[in-house]
Amino acid sequence: MCTAVLLDPARLDRPDTTVHLQPFPFLVAHGQLPDEARGELARDFPNYPSAGFFPYDPGDCGPSINALVEQMTAPSFASAVGRRLGMDRLEQYPTLVTMCRLLNKRHGTIHTDSRSKVVTALLYLNHSWPDTSNGCLRFLSKIDDIDAMVAPELPPLYGEFAAFRRCDNSFHGHLPYEGERRVIQVSWLTSEKEKQRKTRRGKFSRVFKKIFGKLDTRLGAGRDRNASHPD
Repeated sequence: MCTAVLLDPARLDRPDTTVHLQPFPFLVAHGQLPDEARGELARDFPNYPSAGFFPYDPGDCGPSINALVEQMTAPSFASAVGRRLGMDRLEQYPTLVTMCRLLNKRHGTIHTDSRSKVVTALLYLNHSWPDTSNGCLRFLSKIDDIDAMVAPELPPLYGEFAAFRRCDNSFHGHLPYEGERRVIQVSWLTSEKEKQRKTRRGKFSRVFKKIFGKLDTRLGAGRDRNASHPD
């Protein structure tokens, strides 16, 4: 296994990191993963056959991904992210880790995240991305306009990182995309009870999609580019 630190909070201090406080607090950081870990992280990423985000299970992953999750949920990393978003002691909140390997066109509709989430962080692991805006993360000023960007869109490439504070106007989403889009998501939640509830729901979703995955794909195929959903 690669001996390099996979996720170092000090990398958030790169000069190309951008922190925005309006219209809601969010940050975008580049180059957050070492190049020498690319192969191991690709090999160890879970091989989910269905599209969507699923609760993290160490048994699904190889050692490098498990090490990365441990570092991404560490108090020191939470503290570093929280400070940049104007929040003290983010590390006091329980974490929910979910992972996605595949998307269908139903995913990515504009939303704010649920009130049970305090902060959400996204770390991308795709080695390449097509020459398209489809699937690229956008932070937005409106819930009904995917083009109302408040920062440049973020392609989901290896080592790209974004985090935001959940607010009533923390609108984000992406244009419809179908295919592989690897991402680890960490959400700091308001309570352990909410973590347990979301984990149960995520496990049910995983079973459901194993059975009805093709139906899920068909239902999303024609969604509007400006579609949104309540949280």
